[in-house]
Amino acid sequence: MKNKFLIFIALLFLLACGGNNNSENTDISNKDTLKINIGTEPPSLDWSLATDSTSFSILNNIMEGLTRFSDKHKAEPALAESWEVSDDGKTYTFHLRENAVWTDGKPLTAQDFVYSWSRILNPNIGADYAYFLFDIINAKEYNSGKINDPSKLGAKAVDDKTLVVELKRPATYFPGLLTFMATFPMRKDVVESKGSKWTEPGNIVTIGPYKLTNWAHHSLLEIEEFKDYWGEKPKGVKKVKMIMNENQTSTLALYESGELDFLDSTGLPPLEIPRLKNSPDFISRTAFRGFYIGFNTKKKPFDNPDVRKAFGSAIDRKSISELIQGAGIPATSWIPENMLAHNPDIGLKFNPEDARQYLAKAGFPDGKGFPKITFLFPDRASNRILAEGLQSMWKTHLGVEVKLVNEEWKVYLKTLDTNAPPIFRAGWGADFPDPHNFMNLFECGSGNNETGWCNPEYDRLVETAAEEQDQVKRIELYNKAQKILTEKDVAIVPYINAVQQNMIKPYVKGLEPDPLNLIYFNKVEFIDVTQ
Repeated sequence: MKNKFLIFIALLFLLACGGNNNSENTDISNKDTLKINIGTEPPSLDWSLATDSTSFSILNNIMEGLTRFSDKHKAEPALAESWEVSDDGKTYTFHLRENAVWTDGKPLTAQDFVYSWSRILNPNIGADYAYFLFDIINAKEYNSGKINDPSKLGAKAVDDKTLVVELKRPATYFPGLLTFMATFPMRKDVVESKGSKWTEPGNIVTIGPYKLTNWAHHSLLEIEEFKDYWGEKPKGVKKVKMIMNENQTSTLALYESGELDFLDSTGLPPLEIPRLKNSPDFISRTAFRGFYIGFNTKKKPFDNPDVRKAFGSAIDRKSISELIQGAGIPATSWIPENMLAHNPDIGLKFNPEDARQYLAKAGFPDGKGFPKITFLFPDRASNRILAEGLQSMWKTHLGVEVKLVNEEWKVYLKTLDTNAPPIFRAGWGADFPDPHNFMNLFECGSGNNETGWCNPEYDRLVETAAEEQDQVKRIELYNKAQKILTEKDVAIVPYINAVQQNMIKPYVKGLEPDPLNLIYFNKVEFIDVTQ
């Protein structure tokens, strides 16, 4: 206990002194290890079950899919060397690379994809991302239990290197969807022989540019170069050390003392942002990520749309943006800025008078008689400041007392999955740069829809928009769907589009913020800035 106290005092001292940010004098001649902070323990490295950005940032470097994104966010060949699409847009034939091997030396086969996809769709697995593959023939039917035979799925291994995928409809975004972890291949022999421990170092078998070498749970995770990877070799980063420190003050101190090479938004104390903005290490970019207030529409009093409208109309987004030091842009549209069908005119605006009228209409004038409720948020980054700001707004504008409850990241995700509270903070980052990725999140069959809300007309509009080739008509369909989601039924209340705020050492190149938050460590290099 004493040692931990002394370390904490030392870190505070470093921070108070502005740190020892001597990047210009850093000797990178022999540097081959990137040191970063991922904040929290990754909830799962089972890519059929993982749902969060922390896990994805790791899996995206030790695994790979049929496709990956180019620098311009276009799907390009990865494990699939090439593919053809039928004239009707419903059949894809993928040809796998001959030189792609797993970390144990075994070659990649088309059957590895068939197994992975049938596993994530198996209703007994309970995978939140199963709906990602619902465009495939019989995928939804198998996941819902209407059919029990996975061999009826529209994904077939014609031979070891040929995968044929049949879709229910044309889907222009399908190649982009295949960049995501839920669609990565998986080794049946490894998963079924190692049981629940198959993702541990020494057991896990992967096929990306890096391999998992160490996982000291809740403390440190390490990956290193996979020398037999088929593709581009690392430019400079042979190893990546990822610490798990949720204390923003100490992580910033570690960065400023040279112990870390990179910090993302989760590691930056909000009150330090004004100072850090003056540093050349500070880089800020918008992202395809939105945050929202979610409601469990099955639980009172939020089963009443007027209550949801009241809480949404009482949110002052401009004040929230200021509270979190510009780490977000005020937003009412669910589809994020710079993406097709983003519409800033859609959604509930801040209007305290409307908020009070909605609440009175629901039977709670000036908040009288409103039951005691709790607001759930994850215990990371600036969420405490955000939650306290919302708590104050709801008290001031509605006369409602809200108790704040925070949970560790992994526990928080589990709570939303199993028993979502009446009201909670949540967010979503793009898995591929298409509005369908945001809009189908709240369809009735989505495993990531934690609201309990289901509107068949919304589903119809979203699915029709996914098939529509005319962009103008597609935008019109999404506009109608967004209005149902955020104005009529108000299953969620979007409030912020994320802004990535990172600290990056000047000798690190290739980690610049990306709208999809994609980080490929093999593209990162160390540059001598002492010359």
